[in-house]
Amino acid sequence: SPVSRVVYNGKRNSSPRSPSNSSEIFTPAHEENVRFISEAWQCVERDLRNQMASGERGLVEEYVEKMPNPSLKTFRPVDLSDLKRRNTQDAKKS
Repeated sequence: SPVSRVVYNGKRNSSPRSPSNSSEIFTPAHEENVRFISEAWQCVERDLRNQMASGERGLVEEYVEKMPNPSLKTFRPVDLSDLKRRNTQDAKKS
C-alpha cells in the first residue's frame, strides 16, 4: 500500500513558544528548531480541522508516494521518549 504523509504549504508565523518543564539544557538553535516544528505542526492541525469542517481543499494535503521504497516496507517508527526512559532506567540499574 502507498505511504502517505501530511504536507503543509503554509507560512510560519513569527511568535515562537518556548518549551516548558525541561530539566535539560538545550542550545538556542535546538530550541528554535523545536519551536519552529511545534508551531508548524499546530498550524497544520488547525488548518486540517478547518479544511475538514468546511469540506474544501485547502493548504493541507495528503502526500502519497507514487513508488514507495520497498526497503521501508517493514519500517516501524521508534518512540524516542520511551527509548530514552528505558535507557535511563537501564543506566540506573547498573
